[in-house]
Amino acid sequence: MSVDGQASPSSVRMEDKVPAPISRLIQLRHTIAQPVVAAFIAGGLAGAVSRTVVSPLERLKILFQIQSAGRTEYKLPIGQGLMKMWRDEGWRGFMRGNGANCIRIIPYSAVQFASYNTYRKWIGITPGIPAPPWKNLLCGGLAGITSVTFTYPLDLVRTRLSVQTVDFASLTDAQKKAMPGMWRTGVNVYKTEGGLLALYGGYIPTIAGVAPYVGLNFMVYEWVRQYLTPEGEKNPSNPRKLLSGAISGAVAQTCTYPLDVLRRRFQINRMKSFGYKYKSIFDAVKIIFAEEGIRGFYKGIVPNLLKVAPSMASSFLSFELARDFFISLGDDEE
Repeated sequence: MSVDGQASPSSVRMEDKVPAPISRLIQLRHTIAQPVVAAFIAGGLAGAVSRTVVSPLERLKILFQIQSAGRTEYKLPIGQGLMKMWRDEGWRGFMRGNGANCIRIIPYSAVQFASYNTYRKWIGITPGIPAPPWKNLLCGGLAGITSVTFTYPLDLVRTRLSVQTVDFASLTDAQKKAMPGMWRTGVNVYKTEGGLLALYGGYIPTIAGVAPYVGLNFMVYEWVRQYLTPEGEKNPSNPRKLLSGAISGAVAQTCTYPLDVLRRRFQINRMKSFGYKYKSIFDAVKIIFAEEGIRGFYKGIVPNLLKVAPSMASSFLSFELARDFFISLGDDEE
């Protein structure tokens, strides 16, 4: 550059010599390094990693949740339930619904982490400075609502895929081969159960459960993470981040689990093979309590707690590692 700020002929010639693909690559790196973009991509990666790690327990939890007073296929201890799943369906049984779950969780987790960071910025939280717990709770709750709204149909389809083979062993070979995949399941719900609104069946109880769950998750994680950070340091070690995620997931899930059971019940409310005909949230609460007692609201909580600790631990750690890596791409100005 010249003294007056104009580009000199030599500098112009140097810029002209920079290949266009390299220039675009540099621009891409700096775009990815933007905090919100980095959080979005890192959140998607974190979601895929965490859900794949605990896929067998995630499916077992759902099968436990949808067992009503008249269904006994999976009224079993956790170990026996996993063995039954393996005997009946093999490795595919452990991963059944995980493809749809990953397709759902990648955008879900990406939107959740990105919106959480965005809401924190909007209400004036400065990165690196501890915020009041209620602000983290609020931002987390809003992030949960935002992510659910964008990805709910995929969650409903994932649930249907998880439960459609609950009595897999009794099916004929032809019936097994005719089992619909993710796309066909979504289309069937749309065509036979009421169009777009059917793909959002159970949305209200889902929001009622997800908002406090995600809010508590982020609030507890930020608090425990801060508590476990040694004095004089900005960040805790990776094992301490894992512990923070495990504690936050367990606390949040225990507090909001009955709402998660309601969410699953409403997602299969119109499936003829299960016979649920709840008219409203209050009607569902009354029927579940009358037929199954208080335990009905906590079906599947043990495998869920077994999976939520490693799930949230790997999710938060994966997110922080990936986000820091993407942000570091913008450090090199050359």
